[in-house]
Amino acid sequence: MSRKTLILVSLLGVLVASGCAASQSYTEEELGLRKVDLYSEKTVVAESTAYSTVAAGESKVYERAFENAPPMIPHDVEGMLEISKENNACIGCHLPEVAEAVKATPIPKSHFYDMRTKKMLGELSQARFNCNACHAPQSNNQPLVKNEFSPEYRSKEGTARSNLLDTLNEGVK
Repeated sequence: MSRKTLILVSLLGVLVASGCAASQSYTEEELGLRKVDLYSEKTVVAESTAYSTVAAGESKVYERAFENAPPMIPHDVEGMLEISKENNACIGCHLPEVAEAVKATPIPKSHFYDMRTKKMLGELSQARFNCNACHAPQSNNQPLVKNEFSPEYRSKEGTARSNLLDTLNEGVK
């Protein structure tokens, strides 16, 4: 190795080391969004969630977050949860044969399809009865961090309707 190269590498090493030593340090309370001690939850107070209290059919439906995303629940869900196979208040309005009459979003075809047998069912799939496993009530809370994600939909209907069953195996032969 030449003397010049050795001097340049040494100078670069000194610059890197001094840059690291001069970097700013932060306390644990300055890290994260909550600005509290990271090892204790004692001082953490969550903002209360402002769920919609508007009755079903009278609420503003939000655009889906991305193509085939489960839609948010736009109405009050008081008294509708817990959901079980025997007690599911959602299907009373959202079954396809009822939804149009009550102006509700119909349950999509994918919920009447058995993914294991690859067959359409005559009823709601037993794997899809728990609606709030994917669908959550809309909240009027402001996000802690600005969301700059911008979804792209392949069709205009993608903002309000699911075509998951149609596109599930797209490109798979």
